[in-house]
Amino acid sequence: MTGMGVAATPIHAQPRGDDRYPSRFDAQVHITDRLDPVLYGSPDDGPLSASQLNFYLDNGYLNFDELLSAAEIQACLDEVQKLRSDDAVKASDRAVIEPGSGELRSLFEVHRSSAVLHRLANHPKLVGIARQLLGSEVYIHQSRVNYKGGFRGKEFYWHSDFETWHVEDGMPAMRAVSCSIALTTNTPYNGPLMLMPGSHQRHVSCVGATPEDHYKQSLRQQDVGVPDDDSLTRLVQDFGITAPTGLAGAVTFFECNVMHGSSSNITPLPRSNVFLVFNSVHNTLVPPFCGLPPRPNFIAERRDFTPVGAL
Repeated sequence: MTGMGVAATPIHAQPRGDDRYPSRFDAQVHITDRLDPVLYGSPDDGPLSASQLNFYLDNGYLNFDELLSAAEIQACLDEVQKLRSDDAVKASDRAVIEPGSGELRSLFEVHRSSAVLHRLANHPKLVGIARQLLGSEVYIHQSRVNYKGGFRGKEFYWHSDFETWHVEDGMPAMRAVSCSIALTTNTPYNGPLMLMPGSHQRHVSCVGATPEDHYKQSLRQQDVGVPDDDSLTRLVQDFGITAPTGLAGAVTFFECNVMHGSSSNITPLPRSNVFLVFNSVHNTLVPPFCGLPPRPNFIAERRDFTPVGAL
């Protein structure tokens, strides 16, 4: 099988006894069925209708053209532009710099460092949907801004978030959901989020042992924890690809195990999004399943599981 340059060498370590989704332990990729529910709530538990919940159950995502007000989006856009121009922010551990260009690629833990983005993370509309999908109170597992500037914004290769969160952070079950808020127009041409609808029903175990401090490399360009070409081809044949687009203010919720990525942006049109990852309070982190020390708290919250939702 071919992949992203990771050698398919035998791995001698063994998965833990409580590891229901082992990955990066074998010399071959394995695609297995999901073991957890997709949907934990019901139509009576929040704002989503039965048809919306069924769409999420089948496809692993929901897209909304207008969920937040124009004023709320503008306030967030002003904030992320201010953060991007701050040299101290770019020099912080929470910042990820694009290889080659030196531009800011991502900034983590923004719900803690910005009052504006803290309010966004606690927005009743966003939290209400997350609670309904996950069937419980929720907390912020991860928050970040992704900047994909015009002309040179780099791609995010195909991956399942859960595979990394499980292996490197110790997330036990598939009971988390990501929320992407578009602060600029997402077109089919400027590197939008791409999803394989329905792929959340499969678990793809990847090849390649996890290096120590892997996050320092993977946040810039991920090579370990990505499926091989044959597996991705099979998933696309089974599920296809969709790319939710929209104007600034569009919001996409996507299930933690859905296969997704985005291409590079060679247009003049910048693309900036805020990502909030809501995790169930019943799915808090345990020691990482790779056997290595946990990644930093700004990448994976493991100290504060306080539910969000009160402005």
